[in-house]
Amino acid sequence: MDSEAPPVLIIDSLIKDVGPVPALDSKMMRVVAGLSMQARAGEVTALLGANGAGKTTTLECAQGLQKRTGGSITVLGQDPDTAGAELRARIGVMLQDGGLPPAAHPIPLLRHIASMYTNPWPVEDLVERLGINDFARSSVRRLSGGQKQRLALAAALVGRPELLFLDEPSAGLDPQSRQLVFELIRELRDSGMGIVLTTHLMDDAQRLADYVYIVDAGRIVAEGTVSELLARQETGPGSSTSHRSLEFAAPPAMDFSTVTRSDIGLQETRPGHYLVRGELTPADLLRLAEAWAAAGVMPTSIRLDARDLEDVFLDISGKKS
Repeated sequence: MDSEAPPVLIIDSLIKDVGPVPALDSKMMRVVAGLSMQARAGEVTALLGANGAGKTTTLECAQGLQKRTGGSITVLGQDPDTAGAELRARIGVMLQDGGLPPAAHPIPLLRHIASMYTNPWPVEDLVERLGINDFARSSVRRLSGGQKQRLALAAALVGRPELLFLDEPSAGLDPQSRQLVFELIRELRDSGMGIVLTTHLMDDAQRLADYVYIVDAGRIVAEGTVSELLARQETGPGSSTSHRSLEFAAPPAMDFSTVTRSDIGLQETRPGHYLVRGELTPADLLRLAEAWAAAGVMPTSIRLDARDLEDVFLDISGKKS
């Protein structure tokens, strides 16, 4: 993290309780339990964790959309629970559910939002950058999930915010739209905007984030740059720099149990597609090749990936993303 960049967000020991939750036989449930983090201008800060880890609740407390139970939050130097409209005008928020009026049409909606700011981002530029003209004639209720995401991002940006909150920004996006959104996020970061995003998609965090906080059960369980997290786990107890994943395609329902070790997981993720994850060595690859040869099988595709953030997350939390 760039220590020279000013913090745009400081969260210290955040606690958030919700309830009652009758199904859990509990009056209150703690969804954020003492979480602390910072975000800085000119950086993308990612809050990474499984669904239900407390990421969205943390952002909603930082935005003033939920009242915190305990701890402190400072956004652009102010407490979001007591700040007025001036602070809200400096913040852009893209909610996971969009929060867009269903009867509205994209361009009139953006123009209406722009009219609330003294120096808005030109609507025509946002429309072009995010490909909104392609669905401008449709009402919000008729848009696909990915189209709503692009419109929600434009609505969050139209006021030229200093701090941008993005909750699962790539949810529902097709590959082309995802690339458009990612390029814009990088451009905004390079212009000096502070960006805080939540995601359960490890690839998003690995591609976009300057600094990552991994959240589990409402707590920060690890933090650092992507390279720091990968290096820390690779050199930690029981880990190895050779930790990789191997994907290959072969006939369905083949038995590879005799060629893998107990500490290497092999599963058929879908018929004819296999994933091997663990501390792979050349000897492991040789045994798999021998199994293919013995069965007279030539795999139709093979991909060997280095250790990534998903490996780190699984090591830390033992959960799937």
